[in-house]
Amino acid sequence: MAKVAIVTAAGKGIGAACAKYLSNAGYRLAVMSRSDDIIAFAESIDGLAVKGSVTKKEDLDHLVKTTYDTFGRVDAVVNNTGHPAKGELLELEGKEWHQGLDLLLLNVHFMAQAVTPLMIRQLGGAFVNISTFAAFEPKPSFPISSVLRASLASYAKLYADRFASQGIRMNNVLPGFMDSYPVADSVLKEIPMARSGSVEEIAKTAGFLLSDDASYITGQNIRVDGGITRSI
Repeated sequence: MAKVAIVTAAGKGIGAACAKYLSNAGYRLAVMSRSDDIIAFAESIDGLAVKGSVTKKEDLDHLVKTTYDTFGRVDAVVNNTGHPAKGELLELEGKEWHQGLDLLLLNVHFMAQAVTPLMIRQLGGAFVNISTFAAFEPKPSFPISSVLRASLASYAKLYADRFASQGIRMNNVLPGFMDSYPVADSVLKEIPMARSGSVEEIAKTAGFLLSDDASYITGQNIRVDGGITRSI
C-alpha cells in the first residue's frame, strides 16, 4: 500500500519541491495552498488539491479530513508555510506577532492535533516542519521568524518525546538562503559554500527524514544551510 503524505503551502518553492519529491518516491499526495494554482499543480503530480490557509485551524482540519476520506490514511506531513512580517524589532506591532504565531507555530500544533490520532491507529508516522537556520542564530532582519521558530524547536522536541514510543516522529529542517528567492552577493559571501541552496536539496532532506531510513531520528533540527550557521 502506498504511503500518503500531506504538504502545506505546496504551490511553489520548498513546498512544491517536497511534494514533487515525495510523489516521485511513491507517496500519494494531498497538497494545500491559498492559490488556485494548487489545482493544476496537484494534477501534475496526480495528487489531491485542497485550497486553504495554514493560519486557519478549520482549513487544516478540512485538509486532514479530506485526505483521510480520500486515501484512508496519513503517513507523513510536511508543515511548510510562508514568511511573517519583517521590520525593526520594537516597531513590530502586536498583530504582526500574533499573525506570526498563527503562521509559524500554531499551524504545526493544529496539524499535529488532527493527524496524530490517525497515526496512532496506524502505529506510526512522521512530521517534518520547515523552519529556518535563524532559529538558533536570530537575525535582526527577520525577528518574528527567528523568535517563533526557536519556539518551534521546543515544540518539536516535546512532541517527539511524547509520541516516540508510538512510532511517531517529528523533526525540523532548517534551510539557509534558498534559490526560491533572490540572494544578494553580500549574503552569498557569508555562506561557506558560496551559493544559495536549492529547494530540491531541502526536499531530499525532508524526504529522508520522513522515510524508514530515518526511523531512529526524532526531535532534531537539521540544518541545510551551506554552513552559514556558526554555532556548534
